[in-house]
Amino acid sequence: MLLARQTFQVGSVPYLNAAPLTRGLECQLEFATPAKLADLLRRGQLDAALVSISEVLLHDNYDILNGVAIASLGEVYSVFLAHRKPLDQMERVYCDPASLTSVNLMRVILAERGIHPELVRLESYDQAAGKDFVLLIGDPAIAHRRAGCDQSILDLGTAWRELTGLPFVFAVWALRRGVENTDLKNALRRAKQLGLEQLEQIIATRADFDEAFRRDYFHRHIQYDLGELEKCGVARFCELLARHQKLPVFAPRYVD
Repeated sequence: MLLARQTFQVGSVPYLNAAPLTRGLECQLEFATPAKLADLLRRGQLDAALVSISEVLLHDNYDILNGVAIASLGEVYSVFLAHRKPLDQMERVYCDPASLTSVNLMRVILAERGIHPELVRLESYDQAAGKDFVLLIGDPAIAHRRAGCDQSILDLGTAWRELTGLPFVFAVWALRRGVENTDLKNALRRAKQLGLEQLEQIIATRADFDEAFRRDYFHRHIQYDLGELEKCGVARFCELLARHQKLPVFAPRYVD
């Protein structure tokens, strides 16, 4: 599958959960962390990227491709706060610097419990097991959790569902405004369709972790639709994000 216009610059995260949304486009994408993709979008170096929902809500420069997301309804497994002490003893939490939405989601969930910790950069995942409170995301977080860490786990997808009863949308295709992108939107929708059609092949052939885990992860923890229920989750996140941080929050604009 080819992007119809070769000048389109598109980025995605390199994590396992994005694989079904980039099917057939892998060789044409720039892969980077959520934070790096957001920076490239802001600089105008990408026309679209699979980025954290926070990037879209905190910067009024993008449209959201309708119908496509990385979301969870409950336990997401790959985004969590690992902790050795009770949450109400938290004064400082170390955060994966690649994260955007996960930091804001954690901040909202903790603030709703009356907890307002200092956020500190996690310099290396090698240090994660020794921290009293640490926020981890993506494939490195999965590896940490599967390694048998002895920390308690606050899964942020589960915590959000318990707080709101809604799905949480972690990432969306953000489209830079001012670019004629009909062909690009069509290509991204086709990539999702192909990825879901070939999901069993993705599960069987990816090298990430083991096949039993991949099957459980895709079928139980991650979903890829951006429908009305997911949009309700985004709207609720907008509301709570505006309540608990000082920066303006912009209403999402979905485009077909």
